[in-house]
Amino acid sequence: MSVFDSFERKHDYLICVDSDGCVMDTMNCKHFHCFGPCMVREWHLEQWQDEILERWNEINLFQMTRGINRFKGLAMALGEISQKYCAIPGIEALQTWANSAPALSNEGVAAAAQAAQNSEAKQILEKALAWSQAVNRCIVALPEDVKIPFEGAKQGLAAAHKFADVAMVSSANRDAVETEWGKFGLLEHTDIVLAQDCGSKAHCIEQMMKFGYAQDHVLMVGDAPGDCDAAEKNGIFYYPILVNSELASWEELVSCGFDKLCCGEYKGYETQKKQKFYENLGG
Repeated sequence: MSVFDSFERKHDYLICVDSDGCVMDTMNCKHFHCFGPCMVREWHLEQWQDEILERWNEINLFQMTRGINRFKGLAMALGEISQKYCAIPGIEALQTWANSAPALSNEGVAAAAQAAQNSEAKQILEKALAWSQAVNRCIVALPEDVKIPFEGAKQGLAAAHKFADVAMVSSANRDAVETEWGKFGLLEHTDIVLAQDCGSKAHCIEQMMKFGYAQDHVLMVGDAPGDCDAAEKNGIFYYPILVNSELASWEELVSCGFDKLCCGEYKGYETQKKQKFYENLGG
């Protein structure tokens, strides 16, 4: 049974919301302490770790690839490492899978490793799975005081829930985001949780649109270009939570953005917000 099968539409409006870096102030700490360091350990890259970790953080946090799926980010980083520092056996197989697989998840990479036709492809896909599993364990072990919501995020979700169905749409691990959102009472304002195991964000939104929402009644709230792309692929609106201006972004969404959406005046407003979003990430 799919998670979509248990969903029941209750409103004419749908608000889709990303988690890490948007609702939860966890994106930096997860990449600083988990994603990058786990990659260095899995591929024994300690000799160049300072430069490699700096580049990992650029790719995943501070440029237009912010919020990229973990396996796409891994393929991109290892591709650069293979060219600059040391050969990464099987890198082409990982890149091909990351660029073409319908579901970029632990289950997906495990299946790809099992089906691999040669030893190098099998090895790198197995290592990618081991890395991802290590990342998940590392995230669970992070101190609780660093896994908190942004100021204003809970109020934003509560405001959305008054007039719209609310869907968490995240590429993060389901167990991690459900634990984080549950701890702070955020699931109380959420109707469905669509995490990494449900497919891409674009796919998740596409499935939600099948419940009959009008495109101009649906809004994706996110902090990364991938969130914006997922919205554009489905012809819905986008609202950015700006890096280092998260509280102000949430406050404006509640005080202005939701009203624009409900009054049919969001399109011009969205153009302004997207411009600020791309400027914020140097795009």
